[in-house]
Amino acid sequence: MSQFGTLDRRETVAVLLADRGELLVVCGLGSPTYDVFAAGDHDANFYLWGAMGGAALIGLGLALAQPNRPVAVVTGDGEALMGVGGLLTIAVKRPPNLSIVVLDNGHFGETGMQMSHSGHGVDLAAIATSAGFGAVSTVTERHELAATRTMLHDTTTGPRLVRVRIAPGETPRALPARDGVYLKNRFRQSLGYAVS
Repeated sequence: MSQFGTLDRRETVAVLLADRGELLVVCGLGSPTYDVFAAGDHDANFYLWGAMGGAALIGLGLALAQPNRPVAVVTGDGEALMGVGGLLTIAVKRPPNLSIVVLDNGHFGETGMQMSHSGHGVDLAAIATSAGFGAVSTVTERHELAATRTMLHDTTTGPRLVRVRIAPGETPRALPARDGVYLKNRFRQSLGYAVS
């Protein structure tokens, strides 16, 4: 197997979010946000424009607050590596409705494509397994994405971590709104909360 993945990141995210139904999505900053937005803007997407390392923990809070809804965090290997402590907390709290999808290209895409720890061999799936995640998998082939998409809707066997081996490279930016208040209010309304 190649040192790096071969899956196209945009196509991968589009397949994972097709027929999303009740899925709540938290996006890691940078490319994962662009990928999720490119797959189709949705009121139940929570785009992060900062807070690197925080996406998984925001997903944890959301999963605990919305236990009957499936929650997926779509993030990159750089952010997941920065937030390893958050992954350990998720393993301890064990929210059954939470999935962490790590788009792993082995590089820090937002700062110039320097090789990340993952590119040097650190295995985020192995970290999640040793931490005690309910299910851990690595996706390397397109035909594996349909089963992964189905798993994202499971609210009983998490937490789950899916490491998706995507190809390194530049992808054109697709930019959602950057207004944090607007995004927060839109997301809250999608959950049925009043916004004043």
